[in-house]
Amino acid sequence: MGINLELEGLSFNGIKFDRPLIISGPCSAESEEQVIETARQLHKNGIKIFRAGIWKPRTRPNSFEGVGSRGLLWLKRVKEEFGMFTSIEVANVKHVYEALKAGIDILWIGARTSVNPFSVQELADSLKGVDIPVMVKNPVNPDAELWIGALERINNAGIKRIAAIHRGFSTYNKSQYRNNPHWEIPIELKRRIPELPIITDPSHICGSKKLLFEVSQRSMDLNFDGLMIETHINPEKALSDAAQQITPEELKNLLAKLVLRKSNIDDDLLLITLEELRQEIDEYDEKLLNILDGRMAVSRKIGEYKKKNNITILQASRWDEILKNMIKLAHKKGLSEEFIMQIFRAIHQESINHQTRVMNK
Repeated sequence: MGINLELEGLSFNGIKFDRPLIISGPCSAESEEQVIETARQLHKNGIKIFRAGIWKPRTRPNSFEGVGSRGLLWLKRVKEEFGMFTSIEVANVKHVYEALKAGIDILWIGARTSVNPFSVQELADSLKGVDIPVMVKNPVNPDAELWIGALERINNAGIKRIAAIHRGFSTYNKSQYRNNPHWEIPIELKRRIPELPIITDPSHICGSKKLLFEVSQRSMDLNFDGLMIETHINPEKALSDAAQQITPEELKNLLAKLVLRKSNIDDDLLLITLEELRQEIDEYDEKLLNILDGRMAVSRKIGEYKKKNNITILQASRWDEILKNMIKLAHKKGLSEEFIMQIFRAIHQESINHQTRVMNK
């Protein structure tokens, strides 16, 4: 992995942060009064890093797209009056230049930008020779390689203080989330770059207040490093993403409910018990592989019959029947429909791959 980090745990400019690292503030800086009052309340509750959207990339051009550069002056006041660190999203070279000139402490690259390697490279080039922390949100596509590529481009520019922000992924499927978390992707990122801090953005994953705590707790249970949660002094009147913002007081209550678990096992008896259970898991995994190998052998035989009788590989009605039966059985066994669909779609695709090779010998 081509990423070289210089990390000091959860610390910044000599200040040590407890886990979880909390970054909070409004989706958009709307007025000086709104920014300062939100910061005042967050500071009172112990929040040290303030975020605000200055330039807002929106889906439709007639939406509120941020106040622009004048909002940077309001963030200067936040630093001067409350001693908070400030953080904003940058999407082009002009944004970087103005943010650095205004003394912004932390930059982040948004999901609509990180999906485009050309845009990320332009930002990386503009940051050469600059010593500033940069956080990279996952691209809108559920693609770990694209996310890692964006992180590598920023790191190759000489930026050593880097974090990833997990904000969920766009999906066409109906979901309870605004952006599906696809937890397996940030988990894979953590596996491949274990020293990389991962901040979860529950606000953009959820799109509403309802699931904020659940997603925040899930992030902590996965041993991720922090949370970026949008707050507003009057969320109902917010000019952007009103449904997903909470008040500073609601943030305080949410954080108070979080259960923070140990990441290290220091009990010998517990460790022995876990190792025994993990061995059982390994045995089941091996059995699963043997079963899948047997299933693919049967798929290849089916492929031979289809080839001999000039029948297409895909039999949509048969596939639909399998999926419906497995979902029905999964419900009885307490397994989620999403889980079963992901597994059997992958199995079905692998079966098609095996039959395709047989067909085209």
